[in-house]
Amino acid sequence: MMMLRYTLACLLIFSLGLTSSSARQAPYSLRISCGARHNVKTPPTYVLWYKDIAYTGGVPANATPPSYITPPLKTLRYFPISEGPNNCYNIVRVPKGHYSVRIFFGIVDQPNFDKEPLFDISIEGTQIYSLKSGWSSHDDQVFAEARVFLMGGTSTICFHSTGHGDPAILSIEILQVDDQAYNFGQGWGQGVILRTATRLTCGTGKPRFDEDYSADRWGGDRFWNPMRSFGEGADSPRSTENTIKKASVSPNFYPEGLYQSALVSTDDQPDLTYSIDVEPNRNYSVWMHFAEIDATVTAEGKRVFDVVINGDTFFEDVDVIKMSGGRYTALVLNATVAVSGRTLTVVFQPKGGGHAIINAIEVFEIITAEFKTLRDEVSALQKMRKALGLPSRFGWNGDPCVPTQHPWSGVDCQLDKNTSRWVIDGLDLDNQGLKGFLSNDISKLKHLQSINLSQNSIHGGMPASLGSITKLEVLDLSYNSFNGSIPETIGELTSLRILNLNGNSLSGKVPAAVGGMLLHRVRFNFTDNAGLCGIPGLPACGAHLSSGAKIGIAFGVSIAFLLLVLCALIWWKRRQNILRAQHIAARGAPYAKKRTNVSHDIQMTRHGHNNNHGQARTAVENGPSLLS
Repeated sequence: MMMLRYTLACLLIFSLGLTSSSARQAPYSLRISCGARHNVKTPPTYVLWYKDIAYTGGVPANATPPSYITPPLKTLRYFPISEGPNNCYNIVRVPKGHYSVRIFFGIVDQPNFDKEPLFDISIEGTQIYSLKSGWSSHDDQVFAEARVFLMGGTSTICFHSTGHGDPAILSIEILQVDDQAYNFGQGWGQGVILRTATRLTCGTGKPRFDEDYSADRWGGDRFWNPMRSFGEGADSPRSTENTIKKASVSPNFYPEGLYQSALVSTDDQPDLTYSIDVEPNRNYSVWMHFAEIDATVTAEGKRVFDVVINGDTFFEDVDVIKMSGGRYTALVLNATVAVSGRTLTVVFQPKGGGHAIINAIEVFEIITAEFKTLRDEVSALQKMRKALGLPSRFGWNGDPCVPTQHPWSGVDCQLDKNTSRWVIDGLDLDNQGLKGFLSNDISKLKHLQSINLSQNSIHGGMPASLGSITKLEVLDLSYNSFNGSIPETIGELTSLRILNLNGNSLSGKVPAAVGGMLLHRVRFNFTDNAGLCGIPGLPACGAHLSSGAKIGIAFGVSIAFLLLVLCALIWWKRRQNILRAQHIAARGAPYAKKRTNVSHDIQMTRHGHNNNHGQARTAVENGPSLLS
């Protein structure tokens, strides 16, 4: 049995007391042309689209627009599966407020690319839409749109691969709307997202955006899909150029032109019926727009009908002139419907032989926003991703735990009901080719119960901060390249049940507190660590030295080695000097001998001369010796 509930939001909005959009500043707007290298403006309104450099990863490419309503942009950005299943635009400095977020999809203009990729879309961690096969052939399916509250700062829009082609995005629009826009009553608020399922303008064959109507910018530039008829012979169109009162007013600011066309039922088919395929077991908000523009209906009571949704009457005796206050005056009715099946059907049933009328219909899926992951834990995971050298194929982008349909690979999450936040309670990254190191940031994941980093190539020491993760039950670091000693703090993990450190390069004595865990039936494996000692199953330890003593010994050995090198260098230098002196002396010996012989001849000559003169002279008188 289908459960129904509805909220009557008969918006008979009077001008008195309403806030005019002209009395405040223009709404915030940001339009991004994905893959563009330069800002561009597009006709006919020449709206500005910003380039998307630095917003995200992915690959820019030329685009093929799937529909004539698609913005006339020439590029897109697609996200290969090699970059991971989750890819996001992180858009900074978006003011806090209520927004219409719209994403147009594109088709990569290259051969051998999937012409209709299928993927999921999330905003701020909440999945809003899944593309279905055939989307490129339906104008109202070439984009996804949602009304969402953004809390200020960085806003995240993510695209999640489902194995059916690479997500390809043509454009993103973030357009501010009134904080009370589409307030459907009980249950509405900041924790609610309204995804546009359909938006119809009746009695016309021309699709239009709000800007085509020259509508107020606070309306969010909605797209209105034309509905010329609900079926052959089922209705007839009406139109007018008369001014429509109470149309473009707060908080929804509907364009006046929306009410200048309509469909009216016929004598052959007095009921007007509209059906739309929906997701089962969801809540939907239905907004119906009326204005009496038929020249044949001039007074109250001339047109009365009921509104029936999925077999239940939501509004009885609807008299547009009476309820709106006159002809050519806008009337909006809203109902909230819980649907268990896959079809939502709205029927306008006339009374007293008359005809029903409808100007426009909007249908929104009501989505409860997901709780987010604790910010500190998200930051810790991002830092660990870099430290561990996590491959890009993991796609650790966005929120680790939400949307719940696409959590991060290797991360286990649990909802903390006390804080209404997701927390990380498990890391399962065994055998993933990790080659980095385990940073102290892991201690910020205070809710971890299990860590499995086995069979990788993680190097460096075990961080002492592991001992602060008090809920940890399983720690498996086996078959890596961890070195150094086991931190004393591991003995403080009182909840630990399994500790696998085998297959590493750990050394030193196992801390007594860790060894004592054997008494608490903790399962150990310390094998294949050649330097570990001190507990049963491992070698006995020799004289145990403190860390300070080990450092002192290492320092002393280093000094002794340096002194030895210095002495060897001095000896070598002295030896080189001696050899050089000997070599010089050897070269000078023949010259010294010759000079000695010459001196002797001179002396002999002088002595002969002295004898001839009979005079004797001293050495001083003879002059200096040539061998001085």
